[in-house]
Amino acid sequence: MNKTVKINVEYLTRVEGHGNIVVDVKDGKLETCRLDIVESPRFFEGMLRGRSVFEAQHITSRICGICACGHTLASIQAAEDALGITPTEQTIKLRKLLLDFEMLDSHILHIYLLVAPDLLGVKSFVPLISSHNEVVRRALRMKKVCNDVCDVLVGRHVHPISAIVGGFTKLPKPKDLDAMLEMLKGMRPDMDATVELALTLKFPAFERDSEYVALVSDDSEYPLLMGDIGSTDGVRMSKKDYGKITNEFVVPHSSAKHTKLSRESYAVGALARFNLNAEKLHPKAKEVAAATGLKPKCINPYLNTVAQLIECVHCLEHAIDIIEDLKNTPLNYDEEIVVGLNEQHRIPVRAGNGIGAIEVPRGTLFHNYQTDENGIITDANCVIPTNQNTGNIEYDMMKLIPEILGRSEEDITLALEMLVRSYDPCISCSTHLMTIYRHGSPASR
Repeated sequence: MNKTVKINVEYLTRVEGHGNIVVDVKDGKLETCRLDIVESPRFFEGMLRGRSVFEAQHITSRICGICACGHTLASIQAAEDALGITPTEQTIKLRKLLLDFEMLDSHILHIYLLVAPDLLGVKSFVPLISSHNEVVRRALRMKKVCNDVCDVLVGRHVHPISAIVGGFTKLPKPKDLDAMLEMLKGMRPDMDATVELALTLKFPAFERDSEYVALVSDDSEYPLLMGDIGSTDGVRMSKKDYGKITNEFVVPHSSAKHTKLSRESYAVGALARFNLNAEKLHPKAKEVAAATGLKPKCINPYLNTVAQLIECVHCLEHAIDIIEDLKNTPLNYDEEIVVGLNEQHRIPVRAGNGIGAIEVPRGTLFHNYQTDENGIITDANCVIPTNQNTGNIEYDMMKLIPEILGRSEEDITLALEMLVRSYDPCISCSTHLMTIYRHGSPASR
């Protein structure tokens, strides 16, 4: 088809941060296809250098207002790895609970506020207040539950307070466990209604075979907090080898680096986790997967939203299971850390190199800290899920455009916007590159 199409979407809507879609088709030939990440660079790794490793989780939680708890947990894991600290079983349970809360909160935001408008034929979430009022109310109820339970567990959802290196400064009391359990069980009807809504929605039909990367483990639990790094191409490595997995490189049109593993790009996120670990989902989540027809290996990136829904059910039920377990096996409050009170609670420091690798809503997040003998961070690196996905989005776009050239330019533009949104990008978190001008010529750094 000898068709000419020129698309320039400046500041794509319903994503976090600033990204542009640039496409140029001349006489049916795709000449330009880019996802320009134009967000200003951020310097969190530079902020960490010279700071105590015990401060890192509070600093890095500010990287993102959506994944604040995820950055906190990755930071703590990296710090504990550097210091040689092994968290207790109780601490691990509570961290898994916190991660469940954040996964639920973020996925609900994406499904309802960012993706649903496209599938319901409107430009934003606002028109749904009139056309789908109960849907809007349900979304806000579910979001409130996620915020409230997180507030009970760690003091607040955005930038948590009590989760620190070594454990928690405040452990939930029995009444707190009861309150969280009641709120989560009360969320079940809204979750069922969310599944029912999703079953009525029509997602675009598109496929591109990608390599999918996520945490994997040999135990029976769906791995979110701990594990090796695996891929659908058969790769399995320790988190210590994260640099060999991400292989970050610079492209001229993006302030976020790109990554690649076995192919030209790879994808992380809910669909990647589902493709690698579907058999480990909670039984109720497996029922939802069966109802939606989602099976591994799914290679339709638009269905990442369906994978997020399945994870919502998993995380809700998994969180309820954890709290019920904590109620049956009372918490050991002697594990509460009273910072700076006396020598009993001081954590010994050492020089080390620590790596945190956890699953956050948008995919695998890496934190790496080098510390000196005083526990001061001398070097830091954070590899964000969105910058791992950016290259894969571009390759998806390159395959999609020739398949939809017969449509109007408006429909092509919408299909591309929906494709980017399906990855749930958090663009601000991913920018780690700046351009320095020397003698009038740009030099990327």
